Amino acid sequence: MKRDVPHILLVNPWIHDFAAYDFWAKPLGLLTLAALLRSHDVSVAYIDCLNRFHPKAPPNDPFARNGRGPYLKTPIGKPHRLKDVQRTFSRYGIKPRWLSEDLFAIQRPDLILITSLMTYWYTGVQETITIIRQIFPDVSILLGGIYASLCRNHALENAGADDIFSGPAEEALFELVARHTGFTVSPRFDPQQLDTYPYPALDLQSCVNYVPLVTSRGCPFKCSYCASHMLNPIRMWRSPESVIEELKFWYQTHRVSDFVLYDDAFLVNAEKHAIPILEKIIQTGIGARFHTPNAVHIRSITAQTARLLFKAGFKTLRLGLETAEFEHRQTIDRKVAKNDFSRAAKFLKEAGFEKHQVGAYLLVGLPGQEIRSIEHSIRIVQETEITPILAYYSPIPNTEMWPRAKAASRYDLEADPIFTNNSILPCQTEAFNWESVSALKELASGSVRA
Repeated sequence: MKRDVPHILLVNPWIHDFAAYDFWAKPLGLLTLAALLRSHDVSVAYIDCLNRFHPKAPPNDPFARNGRGPYLKTPIGKPHRLKDVQRTFSRYGIKPRWLSEDLFAIQRPDLILITSLMTYWYTGVQETITIIRQIFPDVSILLGGIYASLCRNHALENAGADDIFSGPAEEALFELVARHTGFTVSPRFDPQQLDTYPYPALDLQSCVNYVPLVTSRGCPFKCSYCASHMLNPIRMWRSPESVIEELKFWYQTHRVSDFVLYDDAFLVNAEKHAIPILEKIIQTGIGARFHTPNAVHIRSITAQTARLLFKAGFKTLRLGLETAEFEHRQTIDRKVAKNDFSRAAKFLKEAGFEKHQVGAYLLVGLPGQEIRSIEHSIRIVQETEITPILAYYSPIPNTEMWPRAKAASRYDLEADPIFTNNSILPCQTEAFNWESVSALKELASGSVRA
């Protein structure tokens, strides 16, 4: 049995899509695994195929050095099953030769861990694995992440990895390492106690320009379109003290001022979780900026939480509205009613938030959804002086909405995850066209009136 300390490479793969943009995106799960490995004396290397700050990349706009900015984009051929879509398909991320050069530059790994995100981005995973195989043909490759969890059988047959891991990887991490390298170690953390985790290995990145924070995992709601409860079935919380200590660490060691909450349900049970955290953030006096791209639950916004969010420094606040057709939303979720939304908007404005800081996500492209329904929701949001933000629906296997999505789609969604791409609005009966999408974008931006 091999007992030497292994060297493990962790890779964030390319995105293949019609559109992609870096909006506070970091492979936090992968960087958490890297931190766990390092905390158990395992040697690690890290390559991010989406790295906007790669040493060979063109200089970034200095204003894009926060959490938002365009990925490097290279047009590539469309998957043959999407030949009907009249849009340019691209690889988002670093050049392939940069990946090869980076792979040649590192110590030969004993094991390679690759993550995956959207199910329909799997061709980017395939290409990443193909290049890695050319350079390290005899090294085992393990694939985890969202695609591997939601489409395990497809990943087994198509991704090119030696092994697939579904679900949260932390609990089985060292069992997997032992199986593929022979290295055994007793875990020095509790997978179900977030306070025992090390901070994610963000220092492995080219640029620590902001820090994603997870103060809790899981979500108590089971919305018909969402896979959160499948990806994180156990609800877990960090202590407020743990969150504040991490906040101080990144601020003091890397001078980070922007923090992004990746929680799916930060404000749920606010009295015991969010409120103590917000009060402690205010007490630090750090003056950091906070952002919530994953959205917060509207029903949990009270006069108190709105005031604390504002005083704590939340600058990009997103609300999980999904639709403003409250009379018919029971097929989507049951997490918000009309009075909840109007009351939350009132509290946020009274707390001091401005329109450009607060956005309400509205789902577009749901099965059977009519354009007039989306236009109505946009108008309702605009009337509350909050910014409507269009979020395009991607069908997810095994969710409650999946059967309706399959029935409504012009594609055979079961045949290939590539058809679930939200950029092509797969649950429309007619082919994708820019005209209807552009009209909705213009309405949401306020440049036209419905």
